[in-house]
Amino acid sequence: MQQAKPEQLAGRLSVASLNTWGVHILSSRLARRYTVIGTEFEAGRADVACFQEVLSYWHLWLLARRMPSFRHVSYRRSALGPAGGLVTFSRLPVSRTVYRGFGTPPEVPGISRHIRSRARFKGALVTRLAHPGLCVVNTHPVANWDGDWSRASRFYPLHRAQLAALARIVRGTGVPAVVCGDFNVDRDSSLFGDFMAETGLADAFDGKCPPTFRAEYLPAGEAPHCIDFILTTTGVTAESAGLLLAGQVALPGGPGYASDHIGLYASLLLPP
Repeated sequence: MQQAKPEQLAGRLSVASLNTWGVHILSSRLARRYTVIGTEFEAGRADVACFQEVLSYWHLWLLARRMPSFRHVSYRRSALGPAGGLVTFSRLPVSRTVYRGFGTPPEVPGISRHIRSRARFKGALVTRLAHPGLCVVNTHPVANWDGDWSRASRFYPLHRAQLAALARIVRGTGVPAVVCGDFNVDRDSSLFGDFMAETGLADAFDGKCPPTFRAEYLPAGEAPHCIDFILTTTGVTAESAGLLLAGQVALPGGPGYASDHIGLYASLLLPP
């Protein structure tokens, strides 16, 4: 498939997002799943792909070898792999990349030292495209294993602190931006509503995206939620939006899902 030239994309850009690791490592068929993910994105129309939970340099290599047209790969190095598990692939040149951590998580009753340690490594990867001058913010706040986003939840203070940090990062971009990722926060929660009100971001799906975490990976009786988003700042408009890797794919041992999350994409109209 012939790719558009950068000058042809000045007014439009397609972005996609997927939490890649997902299912339990002992039964994940990870190498084959990453082959499917990389192949899908390489054949697709996205100009920029935001991935979460790329937890090692081996994970990164598995994706990169299947995505040769995404010549610009943004992440911050850490000892074991990309910081925060965040990697942004781009078919367009990149002028700057910076990783911003969310800072030390607050001490909260009921939150173990292990969870706080994981939360400490969360943040946002900000990638500025050279042309057009759009910032792509890729993020992945701490997971909520209780599935409770109410103010009484033990995770509420952690999410509130990390979303406040993300809001500061988004405001600090200073240019039109798109914010993508697995937020681990339910769309219908007050946490997400307050974040949207504070930042003035718009949902590329206009609140109509189906649940993005698959019901098959939840305990029996629990309902899935929309926790993955593509959000835009003022002046950036979603022309269309849809799902990626929504169904099962061919894997060794039989059909399975590429991830426990469903991928998202949006075609964006950019300001002149």
